[in-house]
Amino acid sequence: MRMLIDTHVFLWWVEGDHALPAKARAVIADPENECLISHASAWEMSIKASLGKLKLALPVRRYVDEHVMANGFRYLEIGMPHIGRVETLPAHHGDPFDRLLIAQALEEKLPVVTADLIFRKYGVKRIW
Repeated sequence: MRMLIDTHVFLWWVEGDHALPAKARAVIADPENECLISHASAWEMSIKASLGKLKLALPVRRYVDEHVMANGFRYLEIGMPHIGRVETLPAHHGDPFDRLLIAQALEEKLPVVTADLIFRKYGVKRIW
């Protein structure tokens, strides 16, 4: 199964945070599954790091690249179909990064591993 990993889930996975429930851990750890990290997540982490809201052991680019590679994840690039889909989304969610992840999930027909309940309001399958 291909799935999109939300930003907070990526961070919790990498850091071994116990906030990540067993079901989410199992689905990410399953080698049969393809875990995708959106470039939007790296962008979000970069902004938070620049504002002092996120502290990482490495600069964001190195941190993300190293952990994507080490975990066998793949990047999901942002394309015009994703951007166009954002325009048509109802205003259930105000976070621009999550709105882009939602658009990507809808366009690519991907479930999302996320704690965010609002994703379901968009018809996105949520794994948690």
